[in-house]
Formats: sequence, C-alpha cells, structure tokens
Amino acid sequence: MGEKVVAEGFDLADRQRHRDKLRQCLQGLARLSAEKRFDRPRNLMGLELELNLAGPDGMPRMMNAEVLERIASQDFQTELGQFNLEVNIVPHRLSCRVFDQLAEELRTGLSYADRRAADVDSSIVMIGILPTLTSRDLVLKNLSVGDRYALLNEQVVAARGEDFTVDIAGVERLTFTARSIAPEAACTSVQLHLQVTPGRFAAVWNAAQAVAGVQIAVGANSPFLFGRELWRESRPPLFVQSTDTRPPELQTQGVRPRTWFGERWISSAYELFEENLRYFPPLLPISADEDPLRVLDEGGVPQLYELTLHNGTVYRWNRPVYGIADGVPHLRVENRVLPAGPTVTDVLANTAFYYGLVRALAEEPRPVWTRMPFAVAADNFDVACRHGIESFLRWPKAGRAGGVARVPAVRLVLEELLPLAAEGLDAWGVEPADRDHYLGVVEERCRRRVNGASWQAATYHRALERGLDRGPALAATTRRYCELMRTGAPVHTWPTGVGY
Repeated sequence: MGEKVVAEGFDLADRQRHRDKLRQCLQGLARLSAEKRFDRPRNLMGLELELNLAGPDGMPRMMNAEVLERIASQDFQTELGQFNLEVNIVPHRLSCRVFDQLAEELRTGLSYADRRAADVDSSIVMIGILPTLTSRDLVLKNLSVGDRYALLNEQVVAARGEDFTVDIAGVERLTFTARSIAPEAACTSVQLHLQVTPGRFAAVWNAAQAVAGVQIAVGANSPFLFGRELWRESRPPLFVQSTDTRPPELQTQGVRPRTWFGERWISSAYELFEENLRYFPPLLPISADEDPLRVLDEGGVPQLYELTLHNGTVYRWNRPVYGIADGVPHLRVENRVLPAGPTVTDVLANTAFYYGLVRALAEEPRPVWTRMPFAVAADNFDVACRHGIESFLRWPKAGRAGGVARVPAVRLVLEELLPLAAEGLDAWGVEPADRDHYLGVVEERCRRRVNGASWQAATYHRALERGLDRGPALAATTRRYCELMRTGAPVHTWPTGVGY
C-alpha cells in the first residue's frame, strides 16, 4: 500500500504543485539513468505475501491489529482489510539453494504468526480470495485502521463520484455495488521483485508480461467470491472494478483503468513511469520538501517521493519500482500476478517458475515479444483468469515460419516453458536439486491438471453433492483447505472432498 501518509484535505495549489513535482521527478529519473547512477547487477529478488485471517469456522476474522500486536515483528504489517496481513521477506540473491532458504524462512515466520493468531482464536490462511467472505465483510468500517487507507479510499471514491459496480460473469454471475474500495481487500497476492539494471529492465518486463497468462493458468487460486463460483482467478476482474475511478461515461470513451495490464511492449523503464503520469491523475497529491533536481546537482540521490507515491496508485500487474538501498538507486520489476497460496511449497514453485522463465525469455536471441503481438499477451491473461489450468493460450510457433498457435496451457508448460525455466534457473546459478524440486511441483500440477482453484471448485462441488447448502459447503471447503495447507504438501497431492 506504499508509505505512510497523513490524511488531510487538498486544494488546487496542492495538486498543481504535486503535478510539477512529478515532472521534476521524471526528469530526475531520466538523469539518473543517463548518468549511469543505478546499482550494478546483483541478482537480487524479494517476496511479499498477503494473507487472510479466518476463525476455526472458516469465516473471516476482522482482527489484524490484535494479531500483529501479538506477532510483534516488523516483517508483518497491515494490509487494506482488517482480515488481511502482509509478510515481507528480505531480499535474497538468486543462486544456490535460494528457494529452499526462502521456504524455510516462510514456514518459520508463518508458523510463528499462526500460533500468535491462535491466541485470539484466529489463523493464517494463504489463499487468493477467502471463499467465505460476504458483502457484509467488505465495507468501509472493516478497512484497516490508518490514515493511508482512509485517504486512499476517500480519493478513489471522490475521483469516481459514485458507487462502484462489480459485475463478474463466470461459472456463475455476481453483480453488486460498493460505496468504498473495501472489496479490493478480498484480493490477496504474492508479489515477486527482481532488481534489474536500466539496460535489462525492458527485456525483463516484456518477458514478465508475456508469461502473465501462463503464471495464472498454473497458479490460479481464487474461484469464489461472495458465495459465487466465478473465474478460476477472480482477483483481476475484482481488482479492476473495485479500484475503477472511471464512471461509465469515461469507460465508454476508452479511458484506461488504474488497474491495468498495459497496451504495448516497452524499450525502457522510463516509458512506464512516463505513461503513469500521462494517463493517470494523482490520487494522493502529497508533496515532499525535496527538490530532486537540486539533489542531483549536488551529487546526491533523490528519493523521488512523488513519483513513487503516484506509481503505487497505478496497479499494473507488472509494475516498475524505483528504490534506494544503502544510498544507491535501483530499479525493480514487481510481478503482482499470482494469488497467495495454497502452501509455501506451491508459492515457491510459482516463484521458481517465474524467475527461471523471465531470465530465459529475456535472453533469447529472438525474444518472444518480437514474435507475439502485445494484444495476444493481454488476451492470454484474460483467458487464463477465466479458465485456469484448463486454458488454451496462444504462443509463438517454433521455427522460422512464425505465427501464433493456440495450445493447451498445460502442454505449453510441459513441452516448452518448463525446460526454458530450468535453463533460466541454471543461468541464475540455482542448484539443480532446488531447480528440480520446485519446477517438479509445477510439472505435476500440469500432468494432473490440478491447482488451487481446481481443487477448491472440486471440493466445493463434492460438498454440495453430499447435501450441504452453498454457505456451509464453502465453509467446509475453507476449513479443509486450511487443514491441508498446514500439512505443507503441494496442492496437486491433496484429496478432494470434505467431512461435515
């Protein structure tokens, strides 16, 4: 959600000053790149994991403040809803046994957090959307306490000027209206960061965009919302519509939504930051005292506060990030595609697949984005969200003939993309045992055609067949999910079905 901010009103002068500061920040970013001030290649990756809180009955628990007080760790923090938490893992070098190391850190941290949550009759759940959430849970009073959440909600609502309408037609159809951005809190994700140099940024971002649909196909884990079975990955349509500052007239005109896949391949990180300024008015026109160009003139490193704040309110699925570490500026690609869960092993399998694949694709002599229209990548993302592991995706044909073929996602992964991901992990210096273990999880998911979303749907329908009504079936599915999540066994090995 970005840095802490103080809730206060804004006048016309604030907004004009902020717009001027954004332009200065953009100039500063260009100068940093031209002067080669960015950090050298360090092969650093980072991971953030958003979580849900649920009670023994599988229902959401609005108590993140109490749980965080008991966890008492700076690694854990609030997220938008009172039933949300986020855990941040310190950056790691992509090499050796990095995924096993990450798995151990996550298991240790989450186990501790779960024990502390149990002190107040709650538990940690890694899942894209908690199936037992209702419209009564996603209301303004259940936003986390804090000025930044209140201010963001106030500004998004003011920009839209009317209630938000969410309309998602999948296996079933769900239509509802909301008076706040609270429905966004239903979406819990994994965010994968990769530090890159300016020269490599475009290739990595383009590769990440190209495989976003594949990531969703193998990793979908959000088939339910408000008691309805929707898309296999329902987070993206919910996120788009629950943060949409455009009234219907602007949507009809083709104004871009703030949650955005994008519309073209890029040649530099600067293009994305510039697009954000050109297409999206600031939601939080808060300006710092820093003069970024003066800081550069004096040999310093500017924070680019206004640019980073604005960037955090444009919700690209692959987002550019500017940061400073140890006094040195750097750029990161933040991949925000994946849902949370189901288990630590599944999260790290998705992570290994992503990092291996983007490394291999970014270094191909004939990059995939030169052989596939951007619109195909965007369509793949939409198709994968709708159909998950049963998706048919379009991908460039092998050989010189060119063109794009429509293939089952599982076949594409098994025959082409998993070998590429293995090559990419080798290039990072990841040990073969780590590589094979985590890519093997993705392989078995594809062979069995099982991921978190398909397991949830199958288990829910088994519960209905046993005579449970919709609500109790979703609660039973959630409780069973939590039981199996705690075993740590990857989701493709889970049995379907629930008890009463």
